[in-house]
Amino acid sequence: MNLQKKKTYEVIVEKIEKFFLNGDLKSGDKLPPERELASRFGVSRTSVREALQALEISGAIEIRQGGGSFIKTSEVQLVSDALSTTIIQAENNLVYEMLELRRALEVESVSLAAQRATSADLEKIRQSLEQMAVSWQDAEAGVQADLHFHLQIVYATHNKLLINLVQTLTERMEDTIRATRKHRFLDEDRYEDTFEEHKEIYIAIASGNAQEAKKLMEEHITRVRRELSETFLPTLE
Repeated sequence: MNLQKKKTYEVIVEKIEKFFLNGDLKSGDKLPPERELASRFGVSRTSVREALQALEISGAIEIRQGGGSFIKTSEVQLVSDALSTTIIQAENNLVYEMLELRRALEVESVSLAAQRATSADLEKIRQSLEQMAVSWQDAEAGVQADLHFHLQIVYATHNKLLINLVQTLTERMEDTIRATRKHRFLDEDRYEDTFEEHKEIYIAIASGNAQEAKKLMEEHITRVRRELSETFLPTLE
């Protein structure tokens, strides 16, 4: 019994093969941009980028700096077969590492925000929370609202170095939030749970309770990691 799951970027290679390389496109044609492929396949741009790099190494496509990805050959079946033997949890490991980094940065950030947030800061965090409440049927809008919620907390620290550091990680944070929400929301009951977790964090910040805010943020990120781990467990069918 083989319970080993394919890596995300391997699956994307197969999807690109199916929908584009073995479809209507021919040698010299341009593939859709990374963001469009990520949205179409419901994965992070990081995974799309890894898949495209693997296809370039194989000779199936050519990536032109600033110009996009172009088909060189459609004979990629052996490519996708070969890829199935490498880097089993590349994307998963990146998500876990990013969650570790977020826990280190955001637990302290939320504590500082609870102590320093102005009324304008609180309004921006609240607006992000409201966006989360109305975007449960729009996955991408939910990702953006979730991302903005966490970024606004960092901005509310008024620590310029911390803000600059997190700004350099924004794209990674977005990819991680997209991946974790996708897996979390395989169980629809978690939509409400996720919103409530964020609401409680906001209330702790607004009330100036730094210790409670730290505890809630720690619990939130730990819970996301645990649920993500459960999702990746193999099942017997």
